[in-house]
Amino acid sequence: MRILLTGSAGFIGFHVAKSLLDRGDEVIGYDSFNRYYDPRLKESRNGILEEYPNFRLVRADIGDREALAAAFDELVAGANGSAQTRVCHLAAQAGVRHSIAHPDAFVRDNVQAFTHVLELCRDREVGGLIYASSSSVYGDSTRERLSESDSTSAQCSLYGATKKMNELMASVYNHLYGLRVTGLRFFTVYGPWGRPDMALFLFTGALLRGETIKVFGHGRMHRDFTYVDD
Repeated sequence: MRILLTGSAGFIGFHVAKSLLDRGDEVIGYDSFNRYYDPRLKESRNGILEEYPNFRLVRADIGDREALAAAFDELVAGANGSAQTRVCHLAAQAGVRHSIAHPDAFVRDNVQAFTHVLELCRDREVGGLIYASSSSVYGDSTRERLSESDSTSAQCSLYGATKKMNELMASVYNHLYGLRVTGLRFFTVYGPWGRPDMALFLFTGALLRGETIKVFGHGRMHRDFTYVDD
């Protein structure tokens, strides 16, 4: 299988890329190494991927349609038919609070760029698209257990709204063009090489420094965590 993986130097993207490479797939990584958190962590992850002979990196912004189109061309040119190609789209602006402060960036990278991905998948007749949605699409739901059939109509963050928009757009492309699309609603992923702004690392850092752990709200909430290998 030949796979174009956007966000390959990100936390989840790195682990997905490594798993694909380990099983023998060809992976074209695509990442901008933006500064949402220390890019040295992304460079270190990418350094591990670069050790694989079946990996190649495209260093470009997800909003750069020409660079993205060139990566798609490389994907299909080296494949033995479109059935052997997949796109795994994990690149996005992350962070619920960050989306409130930087709405333009989230619309550009999470909505407009996703439109480019869908159009290029359709035009290049890619065998299938897997993309990152988010548990944020459930908004402020108070249900203890959530499923795919639960309502996602009430958004409470711009980040969640952009991910909901992704799901709607993907559904339209499946309906109109028969594009095979799978969206994954991730619930707070943690594990090795994780993002330093996530709770696991913030809590651990506070413990090691002898500081009080900061818990927002009343302190009686529950939250789901998903280990990255799962």
